[in-house]
Amino acid sequence: MVDQTYRLLLHAQPSFVLLCFVFFATICSYNFHWYLTPQSVTSSQRIQWTQNHKGLHLIFYFIGLTGSAVCFFMIKEHWMAMAFAAFVTFLYSAPKLPQNFFKALKEVAIGKTIFLAVVWTYVTTVLPVLVEGRNWTMEYSLFVCSRFFLIYAICIPFDYRDREDDKQAGIRSMITFFDDRGINFIFIFSLLLFAISTILLFLYHYSVYTIIILLVPGILIALLYNYSKRNFSDYLYYFVLDGLMMLSALLMLIFGI
Repeated sequence: MVDQTYRLLLHAQPSFVLLCFVFFATICSYNFHWYLTPQSVTSSQRIQWTQNHKGLHLIFYFIGLTGSAVCFFMIKEHWMAMAFAAFVTFLYSAPKLPQNFFKALKEVAIGKTIFLAVVWTYVTTVLPVLVEGRNWTMEYSLFVCSRFFLIYAICIPFDYRDREDDKQAGIRSMITFFDDRGINFIFIFSLLLFAISTILLFLYHYSVYTIIILLVPGILIALLYNYSKRNFSDYLYYFVLDGLMMLSALLMLIFGI
């Protein structure tokens, strides 16, 4: 996804150090989050595996922490941009920490889903622009909006699946707050904003072919949405739905765009 931003938006080769930083930081934050995650009420092979391998999560957490720290100091002139990414990432997992101060974050009504979508969008679209020192333009804003609302729409089925766990843990989000009708409205509204911001990229000399490829993940999540609310298969969620976030990037690599 970072590579896609470089090639499509910045028309440049991606920074190898930034790619490594994002890779290790993802490993770090992912394993930190799942190490802190308690037993789930949801029946899932993957979640059960996670519960039985806490030590492995801890090992990968330190590997990711070490790797991201090394990369951080290699491009430390951009420390503020990278620190913001780390801060927002931490906010997503912070409610799982036992300290009372962090437990209070569970009461943030819109926190969980927004934080996650902001992290993915910021790291994969905004951070490359800041690291390359480009002046911000409307084209960048449209691209960021397109990515954010797609990622947010993809996050909604995950939160819908996890809402019983979140309610049990006292974690509030828009998905635990609204009923099914409200959740459906948020999903449709997010996809609508995704489609509008993506189509408007045509004004900045994006080809129709490119815009169609960018729209494909949104079309697929719309088709899978109702099914994903009934089927909580690990393969559906962690392969298909997760994969939709990077699908357009993979298609562009395959077709040489």
